[in-house]
Amino acid sequence: MQTPPPRHLSRRTLVTAAAAGLVAGVTVPSRASAASTRFHTVGRVEAAADGLVRYSWPGIYFEGRFRGTGVGLVLDDSVNDYDVQIDGRTTTTLVTPGRTTAWIRGLPHAEHRVRLVKRTESPWSEGRFGGFVAAPGGTVLAPPPPRRRQIEFIGDSYTVGYGNLSTTRDCSANGGVDRNTDADLSFGALTAQRLGADYQINAFSGRGMVRNYNGSSPGTDFRTYYDRALLAVAGDVWRKPASWRPQVVVVGLGLNDFSTPLNPGEPWATQTELVTAYESAYHGFLDTLRARYGPRTLLLVSATALGSTPFAETVERIARTRNARGDDRVAHWYYDDPALDHLGCDWHPSAQDHRIISGLLADRLAALELCW
Repeated sequence: MQTPPPRHLSRRTLVTAAAAGLVAGVTVPSRASAASTRFHTVGRVEAAADGLVRYSWPGIYFEGRFRGTGVGLVLDDSVNDYDVQIDGRTTTTLVTPGRTTAWIRGLPHAEHRVRLVKRTESPWSEGRFGGFVAAPGGTVLAPPPPRRRQIEFIGDSYTVGYGNLSTTRDCSANGGVDRNTDADLSFGALTAQRLGADYQINAFSGRGMVRNYNGSSPGTDFRTYYDRALLAVAGDVWRKPASWRPQVVVVGLGLNDFSTPLNPGEPWATQTELVTAYESAYHGFLDTLRARYGPRTLLLVSATALGSTPFAETVERIARTRNARGDDRVAHWYYDDPALDHLGCDWHPSAQDHRIISGLLADRLAALELCW
């Protein structure tokens, strides 16, 4: 098999790196073993035969430490965008980098932290990461330790951070949804970072608890994909390590179930029937989470404003029912704020909105008894 030609970084990436005072470049890795696999992640990844790890959920991140003046990031992904952060500051954005080792050079010769985060959503395409490589004269160090606090965010496009970088609801002329999505600036990521927690963003745009947006993809829903590491692989099951036991799970599913009218031929003849199915499925999903994470994990079920639909009241009723059944580790969170502008792509929350929502979530969590 021929080695593919080197991929060039996009103009956007080069401009970002130049503005940071760094030099960025790519080379095609001769073999994956050239990279150190000493990195920290809690994301849903699967090992590939060539030593790389595969993944597809949004917001997955990899963290490492190195000593020297530069670091390379071994990637194989022609679909997604990534941010590279050095010592807590985003220095470079890699736009659909391809099969590359992307280099960050020109750093002071010292110990540094590096973080690679997948900004975009790619349910039908996997990314692959092969680790960090130190520049000549440097060395990759032991990864940073895992954080004691862990949060899992489950949801749809709101949880993804869909189109949150856009300042216009029609983003077809400013790069489209992918170029305007940054899961690292979603309310979940912002909240976890504020609380010093490791986190997963297990979210899939357009999917609902029982009904997808406008009745699309009948016969499937979010639950079809939840157990997977690789969303496009039917039957795939992520093998949860014993180390992943989040103290908080935030569930935000229902916008797609209720945001559009029922169409002829759908399984539910009336909205009442849809609510009944949604409520039953939601309880079943919470049973799954409770069995997986145990009795001490807080399950926070969330809803937001959605016109005259029964979304919010149904989610609140689900929480009350769980409490009445004796599970006092289920809580309800309704969020809304007059400052929300929904200027993201297709009327989604903007980056400013996600900061507001993150603040609301932090306040809600502060009012609850958490088993940190």
